[in-house]
Amino acid sequence: MSENYNQNSRNIKEDSEKSEKQKFDFSVKPHEKSNIKKVIGIVSGKGGVGKSIVTSMLAVTMNKMGYRTAIMDADLTGPSIPKSFGISEKATGSEIGIFPVKTESGISIMSINLLLANDTDPVVWRGPILSNTIKQFWTDIIWGDLDFLFIDLPPGTGDIPLTIFQSIAINGIIVVTSPQELVSMIVLKAIKMADMMNIPIIGLVENMSYFKCPDNNREYKIFGESHIDEIAEKHNLKVLAKLPVDPEMSAACDKGAIEFFDGSFWLGDISKTLEEMIKEK
Repeated sequence: MSENYNQNSRNIKEDSEKSEKQKFDFSVKPHEKSNIKKVIGIVSGKGGVGKSIVTSMLAVTMNKMGYRTAIMDADLTGPSIPKSFGISEKATGSEIGIFPVKTESGISIMSINLLLANDTDPVVWRGPILSNTIKQFWTDIIWGDLDFLFIDLPPGTGDIPLTIFQSIAINGIIVVTSPQELVSMIVLKAIKMADMMNIPIIGLVENMSYFKCPDNNREYKIFGESHIDEIAEKHNLKVLAKLPVDPEMSAACDKGAIEFFDGSFWLGDISKTLEEMIKEK
């Protein structure tokens, strides 16, 4: 009888441990016709630091290097990716799922604006609906065979970033910031959230780091001195790039021609890091 009691105790303990693991497992599988090697999240502590531009340029750069890339525009209430690529057509689907829209160079894009009747229609949804929509961007979209899926997350640490970190198998995130001290303080929240969720941080990107004057070739810190090296050292992170203020890059986004803008010079270190990730078994 003692043996039966001990065996029952072990079974109960194992079932309890299994239940605890399942209880906190919110992950969902991608569409059965999606085969994605690496999922990279692009995050920021606050808006206005150029996170979507960095996302677009990364997808373009890796695509030019011969990798199959795509962008999930997860900023449901402030989508900007389709505009940057000049996409006006809507996404289509069938009984098996929804197909992303492809850019001229073959980058797959999915954004809420590709599903709305009008691009200017506001998305006035509460958290649960936003979270479920993001999950559907993962489970219902037929991404096909991809080397990299870049997810442009909304700024901050709200419902959507939490849902993505819990539901999608992210291989790592890139944190985008700018030189202002206030932004540097807020970006720490994004870093700490990633640590809490056990999401690897690939590195930091400082956008609008400087302006290079075309007349005298001098660099001006128009948004103040950088603090990114201090943050990186304190948290044992890598600074992947310091991007300048470039009117041509902004103009390319406004014209919907970001995929024809060459930003590979600034993103060289990031592209090498991503290449190393894709070679990992």
